Amino acid sequence: MSTFWSIWISAIVLGTIFGCWWLLWATRKSQTTDTETERTTGHSFDGIEEYDNPLPKWWFYLFVGTCVFSLGYLALYPGLGNFKGLLGWTQHNQWEKEVQVAEAKYGEIYAQYGSTPIVELAQNEDAMKMGQRLFANNCAVCHGSAARGAVGFPNLTDDDWLYGGDPDTIVQTLTHGRQGAMPAKGMMPNMDSEQVDQVVNYVLSFSDRARDPEAAKAGEQVFMQACAACHGQDAKGMQAMGAPNLTDNTWLYGSTYDRIEETVLYGRQNQMPAQKGRLSEDQIHILGAYVYSLSN
Repeated sequence: MSTFWSIWISAIVLGTIFGCWWLLWATRKSQTTDTETERTTGHSFDGIEEYDNPLPKWWFYLFVGTCVFSLGYLALYPGLGNFKGLLGWTQHNQWEKEVQVAEAKYGEIYAQYGSTPIVELAQNEDAMKMGQRLFANNCAVCHGSAARGAVGFPNLTDDDWLYGGDPDTIVQTLTHGRQGAMPAKGMMPNMDSEQVDQVVNYVLSFSDRARDPEAAKAGEQVFMQACAACHGQDAKGMQAMGAPNLTDNTWLYGSTYDRIEETVLYGRQNQMPAQKGRLSEDQIHILGAYVYSLSN
């Protein structure tokens, strides 16, 4: 923050506090406690007059205490521009302290679970409760709290895996993330609209939903040229590349003609962020066991 804005913010904050203080004393000085000479404000309604009496002492001293507390707080903690406060408190330092406390409290438990094979760990109820919390904090925003996914985000509770669902692959996915990319029109950037229609019908024919059987038949050749390099000649996908199986009627972006056509025309870009650096190896191990347990 620049010096100008630091001074500007400090002036507004302190001006507000001292302004409230001055207003409190100024109004109190002009008031009297003599009940025989009580003055009205001149405002009356329906026979009721409004008196100009001083504030109750408890209210007055509470107001004064609030102003004093505000000045003390601003002296100890950040709040006046670039002034860091006498205690040197920051959100980052507070977070680091909380992390250290958590590591001291749960470090041994993490280490114990981290040395347990995932297949065995997935049967541990206490470990899975911890894994569920890790999932809720780091994965649920995309995959959903029930891990059933959404459009563009895989369902983790079924047995359909883009990169593989064995323990080692799940841990690798969590650790390093994944970068999925399908190029527009596959390996045929010059694909025309008729060929797009043919290949979409061919893909739909795997689930007996082709609009035009003749177009679907012609689409097989287009598929071999544009799509088979990734999805395989049998269209059952390649986990090594993250290319989905197109024959199992499990769809990441939708199974309608329009959605598949959109995928063919414009391609898809999908990314799962790596958890390495955000979570420890033991935490990733526990999280991997939880994900594994969802479909096993």
